[in-house]
Amino acid sequence: MRVKGLAGAGGRQGSETMALKLLFWELEKHLKSSSGASVVAIDNKIEQAMDLVKSHLMYAVREEVEVLKEQIKELIERNNQLEQENNLLKNLASPEQMAQFQAQVQTGDSPTGAGQPPVLLPAGSTQVLPSSQIPSSSA
Repeated sequence: MRVKGLAGAGGRQGSETMALKLLFWELEKHLKSSSGASVVAIDNKIEQAMDLVKSHLMYAVREEVEVLKEQIKELIERNNQLEQENNLLKNLASPEQMAQFQAQVQTGDSPTGAGQPPVLLPAGSTQVLPSSQIPSSSA
């Protein structure tokens, strides 16, 4: 009887061991599948975050490009205006004034520097001022 009881106990122990092994196998399988799913979920969240950062950067870059294009346009307009003013002043300047200007440029002196003595004009001649120095008549 004792052998039968041991055999019966051994059979039950064997089936309990089998049940535990089956339980652990199912648990391990579940954990592996859920950890795989969580890895995929984390990868998806990282990808979404990277896409969000990318879209924000692209928006900021496009905005900065538009600002720079506008600044370039304004600088081109200002450059054209200054070139026209320069050509007008060259056309209105006397040969003596142009020679004096060329001499100042060659020596490296600033032709409009504050340390320069005022240029004396011959009697009856007029001085052409840049548009920024012309007093407004509306005052």
